[in-house]
Amino acid sequence: MNVILLAHTPSPVELVALAAKNCYSNSTAGELRDGMTPEKAREFVEMLASLGHESPIEHASYTFAIEGVSRSLLAQITRHRLASYSVKSQRYVSEKDFEYVTPPAIAAVPEAAEEFERAMADDRESYKKISNILYKKYCSELEAEGKLDKASKSAARKRAGEDARYVLPNACTTQIVMTMNARSLKNFFSQRMCNRAQWEIRELAARMRELVMEVSPELFRDSGPACLRGPCPEGKMSCGRAAEMRAKYLVPTKNDDGSAK
Repeated sequence: MNVILLAHTPSPVELVALAAKNCYSNSTAGELRDGMTPEKAREFVEMLASLGHESPIEHASYTFAIEGVSRSLLAQITRHRLASYSVKSQRYVSEKDFEYVTPPAIAAVPEAAEEFERAMADDRESYKKISNILYKKYCSELEAEGKLDKASKSAARKRAGEDARYVLPNACTTQIVMTMNARSLKNFFSQRMCNRAQWEIRELAARMRELVMEVSPELFRDSGPACLRGPCPEGKMSCGRAAEMRAKYLVPTKNDDGSAK
């Protein structure tokens, strides 16, 4: 898994503070901006967080490149609808030598790992065979119509891959470019950093949080699994590790002299 923060809103804390102040002021946006300092913005954003007022943070957005994750993860992450996704297409990109994600639980058992690798090799071979069979079929049809040129062959190859991909496994890796606003990201972290989330997307969420904490700690210091901010919402299904999660992820706020509040 490789996760990169490609871009984010410039000066996100100042922007969020300006947007929030706009709700309570007769001043113009330009006047509010001119009177804004990094310290004032930070204090105002911390005050908003203490009140649970999150709508202003929607003005800050973050774009990630996510590589080496499974199609299984893709099915989960796209359930988070308040986001934009661009995903490597299996229609237009050949998967004849596809890479795959091996779950740790399988990798830890030699017998299971051997069977898993055999299944991946079989899937690769089946993909190639089906793709070639369909490609030859489409080329024969094009030749009979007198249309077998270079462009038509390329189109036939893509068309063959379009149906051959149905044999590909959930383990097959993909690449995603994803953009979320800060509020949606906090919701994503709340759900997917929970110990009951599936291992792969939990790891992804933790890495994404590390990246946004580097550029916008004021907006994300209270982000993480839901148990950081109150009782575990999982009820009887709770992992029982809320104290451990709080110790791991809660970031103490600081006074002006740098001491913890």
